[in-house]
Amino acid sequence: MKWVKFRIKTITDAEDIIISTLYDIGLEGAQIEDKVPLTAWEKEQMFVDILPDGPEDDGIAYLSFFLEEREDGGVELGGVPAGRDEVVARIREELDGLRAFMDIGEGAVTVEETEDVDWINNWKQYFHQFYIDDLLVIPSWEEVRAEDADKRILHIDPGTAFGTGMHETTQLCIRQIKKYLTPETELLDVGTGSGILAILALMYGAKHAVGTDLDPCAVEAVAQNREANGIAEEKFEMMIGNIISDRAIQDRVGYERYDMVTANILADVLVPLAPVIVRHMKKGGICIMSGIINAKEETVRQALERGGLTILEATYQGEWVSVTARRER
Repeated sequence: MKWVKFRIKTITDAEDIIISTLYDIGLEGAQIEDKVPLTAWEKEQMFVDILPDGPEDDGIAYLSFFLEEREDGGVELGGVPAGRDEVVARIREELDGLRAFMDIGEGAVTVEETEDVDWINNWKQYFHQFYIDDLLVIPSWEEVRAEDADKRILHIDPGTAFGTGMHETTQLCIRQIKKYLTPETELLDVGTGSGILAILALMYGAKHAVGTDLDPCAVEAVAQNREANGIAEEKFEMMIGNIISDRAIQDRVGYERYDMVTANILADVLVPLAPVIVRHMKKGGICIMSGIINAKEETVRQALERGGLTILEATYQGEWVSVTARRER
């Protein structure tokens, strides 16, 4: 499937009004490119693995809108067939109207073509093999170098929706798992995604793992990554559902069963999860929560303590925190 991309050069102060104005003529789902630094809240909400520090903000912004290409080379604008030049003319007309009362910068409009395959695969250029302490993490599209053949290796293919291990929160979890893991560990990984934490725990000697996630795509992602790392199917059980609110999933997961629970999500999810997860832990079990931006650390600590857990430690990397707690009784 091909798409026609209409890209507008503007300024950051005009982003919202231009998006709103063009929405009214049938252009939706704007892609925004600018150099405005992310706020703490935005970093927490994005929670992505590949997020390099950007250049200094210069006030310039690019807004891109995508319309599916028709067989005749045209597009549909607001459900009505239109030529590319016609769409560009409509955009320029709206921009000229905005210029009358505000600065929108250059306002240049360019047209390009793109395909689905670009969106699916282009991000891979930013993800290469890397180390987390003594562990080599390598994506499916790269080969293990000869000098790394004797290293402990985690093969991971996150697909387009799940983590790679590059994010600080994942690395914090991995270090805590290695610290508290035993050969008898029964692990529950809430929000398992690509399965990276559970697979790594099994590689380091955990006895068995259960993963839960809301996204059905996690089933295939986990299966692929489990097989890539030589983990037997019976060692890693996958469930789809909301463990916070779904009693059927809670029952399937089992109560007072787990020596270790991991949850690398967001603080706003970890808070309601804390009192629920306690029921699934054995006495003496360890809970490792990550995905916590610095400002939310105390909120998560209090939620764990209200749930009946004792805080053992907090670890830090960049602007992120992982909190480890234990069920005492």
